[in-house]
Amino acid sequence: MTSFSREAENDDRLRKQVSDYGQAEVIIPDPGHEAIDYLSRNVSIRSINKKGVSIILSPVTVEWFISSGFSYSLVEPSPVKGIVSSSNLKKAMEWDTYPTYRQYDSIMRFFAEEYSSISMLDTIGTTLDGRLVMVLKISDNCKEDEDEPEVFLTSTMHGDETGGFILMLRLADYLLENYDSDTRIRELADNTEIWINPLANPDGTYTDGNEIYMPVRGNAAGYDLNRNFPDPVMPGTVLQKETLDMMKFLSERRFVLSANFHSGAEVVNYPWDRWLRDHADKLWYYSVCRAYADTAHIYSPPGYMDYFDNGVTNGYMWYPVYGSRQDYVTWELHGREITIEVDDDFITPAYELQELWDSNRRSLLGFLENAMYGIHGLVNDSENGNPVPAMILVKGHDKDRSEAYADSTSGRFVRFLSPGIWDLSFSADGYHDTTVQDVVVSAFDKTGLVVRMNRIVNGIDTSETGRPVLYPNPARGLVKAELPGNMSGAINVRIFNSAGVKLSDYDDFYTDGIPLLLNVMNLREGFYIVSFTLKGTGRTCHGRFILD
Repeated sequence: MTSFSREAENDDRLRKQVSDYGQAEVIIPDPGHEAIDYLSRNVSIRSINKKGVSIILSPVTVEWFISSGFSYSLVEPSPVKGIVSSSNLKKAMEWDTYPTYRQYDSIMRFFAEEYSSISMLDTIGTTLDGRLVMVLKISDNCKEDEDEPEVFLTSTMHGDETGGFILMLRLADYLLENYDSDTRIRELADNTEIWINPLANPDGTYTDGNEIYMPVRGNAAGYDLNRNFPDPVMPGTVLQKETLDMMKFLSERRFVLSANFHSGAEVVNYPWDRWLRDHADKLWYYSVCRAYADTAHIYSPPGYMDYFDNGVTNGYMWYPVYGSRQDYVTWELHGREITIEVDDDFITPAYELQELWDSNRRSLLGFLENAMYGIHGLVNDSENGNPVPAMILVKGHDKDRSEAYADSTSGRFVRFLSPGIWDLSFSADGYHDTTVQDVVVSAFDKTGLVVRMNRIVNGIDTSETGRPVLYPNPARGLVKAELPGNMSGAINVRIFNSAGVKLSDYDDFYTDGIPLLLNVMNLREGFYIVSFTLKGTGRTCHGRFILD
């Protein structure tokens, strides 16, 4: 490692290392919080410790960093130690070596074929280099989309953080192999839908093709995928294909709980990453993280997962991150996601993979079980029983988009809360607001709730008039709508996402025979519901469309 320097020769060596290896690590002395915040908005901070601030630079960020003027030391690259590639598929599934990419592909397909009654293989998308981003669904009726809470586990979106990759493969194997014999696992699979994505960034992990040799943090274009999601405040970055695919996948599912696995520390991290202020559900988040870390302490060697508050931290208190998936899921999708750092080593040596599993297995099961706790409710129309896509607000509690929404197709919702007695308010267009008081939430327990909402009665005809014709469908950027013949005139248009969140609400005018152009330019890829209401009569019709 060189001394801290700003010499041109050092800059040239930095550029060459990025060119040769796809990335370079630099360390700068701790510059203070303001400078760290500034750096985090522009480059990928890997970690902060006593040595200073570790930054990974790629072809995308190296010139900005050089021009910023920070003094730095350049970490010399060296072949990754501890990576042992599996000699064959059987050896790979003993989980004490790393599979080749082809073996990984075969393992995922083996799961789906060998346990076809409880698992199904799907893809989130493909990488820039054409590799599949695979995800395995585990549930008792895996081919059906049941009204059960869905949980998502994903790992290694930083390609050079490999411990979680094997951890997720082994978890899938453990759940499938023990479904028939372990009542705890059967309870999980019978009452939830578990989705596991072991490798979110295969291009970063398998840079050399089929084996792990010199993995990198970013994708094939050099972007840090965990800094690439839309930020609630900052202008958008160049969204990568892997990010867009993941956003589409997340928007199409109804994940009530998710976790993102990383390495480089041993700590469980909860939102927010980009703000100092607390999330409304901080106490609930902390209890979930605390349980994960405390369980790991029981089954791991002394000193494991004891960083910060004995293994738990708020993201921003560690260091600010902009464009993280954790914040995107929590803010944009109203989800509940945490980030779990499972190893101080970015690359877990093969000989430590067994210990990593032993330390985390019970914590993983406990985390999945959280999906079965909290308030599990159903919101429907008091007259016809149809689902109502209501917003559920916890009075005196919710803030910063922490509210929940009932699913637009089933009316079901899940709301995690700390133990206590809560008042919930339900609101939806065309319905009277409804308040349910004194809802009791107990630790490690499920509270069932059925809410029937009354329509606003105003003497106006609000009957369904038939379905509109929407085309093209799927569409890209432009959707045309032809409405039923009795819908000519001033029209109110409302567009909802698949979770029932209203995204657009505007007025237009429809003339029979002339297609109405829907304003969808600002919508991302995904599944949407559109509602048309003829003003003055209340006649409505609904349709669905997909943007790809």
